[in-house]
Amino acid sequence: MRLNISGLTPFTTIDFPSHLAAVVFLQGCSWRCSYCHNPHLLEVNKEGDDWEMLRRFLESRRGFLDGIVLSGGEPLLQSGLADAIASIKEMGFKVALHTAGANPRRLEQHLPMLDWVGLDIKTSFANYSQITGIEGSGDKARESLALVIESGIDYEVRTTVDPNFFTRNTVLELAEVLAAAGVTHYALQECRAVEGEKIEIASLFDRSLLDQIKAIFPTFTLRHSNATQGIYH
Repeated sequence: MRLNISGLTPFTTIDFPSHLAAVVFLQGCSWRCSYCHNPHLLEVNKEGDDWEMLRRFLESRRGFLDGIVLSGGEPLLQSGLADAIASIKEMGFKVALHTAGANPRRLEQHLPMLDWVGLDIKTSFANYSQITGIEGSGDKARESLALVIESGIDYEVRTTVDPNFFTRNTVLELAEVLAAAGVTHYALQECRAVEGEKIEIASLFDRSLLDQIKAIFPTFTLRHSNATQGIYH
């Protein structure tokens, strides 16, 4: 199998809820979000194949880690992903997937193999191309959201809030749309500034907004840009 890896975080407690895990960052993404925090993962080194490196790492973590998070980039672009998931699970690890839902058909194929999904929903579906730069991307995200909810798999829907694209009202409107679609596990994430950019987000994530979100989702997660998180009840 072929797997193109750009990085690995050997230990995390927040990327796969209730599990000790490692995060594998896979190369390639078909979208071009302006606030992307991993732009070095957008392209794929087609000559690379890092499965053997990952296999050796996992062998050394048997009995220590509960699971592996496949992140990116967009992991579903990897042609060897299904074989990699099967091999990882044969080694005794659970598998989580972080995806933006750009390819609903590939997501549908892989969902039965997964233990948890983190699905990025970037904005209201009609406005997706303003962030991704790709026409029709909102339709893909909407279809992927429905697939995740209908699958019955454990999941989290998360939205990165860039104040260049969001106001308090649009954050609330998106939360209401997602709740109406059946979302019950939701997270808001502060947008991390790219080099040379300053982001003022404190005025968005005040207590008033959080209380309004809590009224829509009784339990939700707020992640700050330093990767800490708070669960609001």
